[in-house]
Amino acid sequence: MNNHLFIIARIFPKTECFAQAKQAILSIVPNTLEEEGCLQFAVHQDGECLFLYEEWRSQEDLEKHYSMPYIAPIFEAYKEWLKEPVEINKLKRLA
Repeated sequence: MNNHLFIIARIFPKTECFAQAKQAILSIVPNTLEEEGCLQFAVHQDGECLFLYEEWRSQEDLEKHYSMPYIAPIFEAYKEWLKEPVEINKLKRLA
């Protein structure tokens, strides 16, 4: 069993910001998947709620991801776009 970090992030944009938020998040997928340490990075949708499913080799790799220049503008835009803060669930694989 590996010690990878699994994340499910729930992102709930305001209705009027949904399309813009969705497009911005989708735009980072190719760059994110090329990052060393990123094993999975997928965007899912349920109504007007977006979910990120991520697998990282380590917490350090995730922290490097958060510092990438293409991530900062999205985190800044979240202040305007979101109905509520991003819900981040860090999971450890059991089986």
